[in-house]
Amino acid sequence: MKDESDTHGEAVRLRFLKMHGLGNDFVVLDARGRENPVTPQLARALGDRNRGVGFDQLAVIRDATEGAAAQIDFWNSDGSVAAACGNATRCVARLLMEEAGIFELAVVTGRGILRAERASDGLIRVNMGPPELAWDKVPLARDLSLDPLPLPGAPGAAGMGNPHCVFIVDDIEQVDLQKEGPRFEHDALFPERTNVEFVQVFDRGAIRMRVWERGGMITQACGSGACASVVVTALRGLTDRKVAVYLDGGVLDIDWQDDGVWMAGPTALVFEGSLSPEFLGALT
Repeated sequence: MKDESDTHGEAVRLRFLKMHGLGNDFVVLDARGRENPVTPQLARALGDRNRGVGFDQLAVIRDATEGAAAQIDFWNSDGSVAAACGNATRCVARLLMEEAGIFELAVVTGRGILRAERASDGLIRVNMGPPELAWDKVPLARDLSLDPLPLPGAPGAAGMGNPHCVFIVDDIEQVDLQKEGPRFEHDALFPERTNVEFVQVFDRGAIRMRVWERGGMITQACGSGACASVVVTALRGLTDRKVAVYLDGGVLDIDWQDDGVWMAGPTALVFEGSLSPEFLGALT
């Protein structure tokens, strides 16, 4: 995925990949071996689904640190930075494993060093690490019990490298996600805003989840949100720690083990492209 000159050799086109995990879609840029090209302005322009490419998150691959295969930075479409994105981690891990001809590796993210592997069924698994269950690690604005939070609907909270507010509901299809998501994303209880999940429990091994991601969007899937939802439902005694999470885009298998919360699911490479000098020039 190297950058290339245009047909006249006058400018460099910035190459990218478009990928998704269960409809949770990403633009992937490879910045290894060169200066990181991403700025908040570029992230916002690239994330515009009408005038750019569009994505739920932008994943930037950078040179390895701490002995890992690579470092991954995540950007939201509003130009803000995210410390974690489970499905994007799985997508990038797939690329890196295919590139190196290996079946497991470690990557560095804002969440820390995460282990990933290709399962025998072709699914990509990643260990998102142990959940954050202290108020100042989620984080919340003040010292409170994480479950229930003093909010309408009595949600629980958990951190997975990013904050999550999880509501348990009787009928998820009756939730107005477009209304309720932003309402709780910007609640003063969450100084860094929060992802908002609504969960309907089917049985001890299966839940249905819909999500509003901070940054202002409904997405078809959210890996870290699926992990946080299983943590909250398991701590409430509603589910086991190994759960199939049914999302708008498909199913993620979540397994909360002693070493962290493992997430497995499919990945897809959609297309490869390049940003034109015209597009990049408009940002300067």
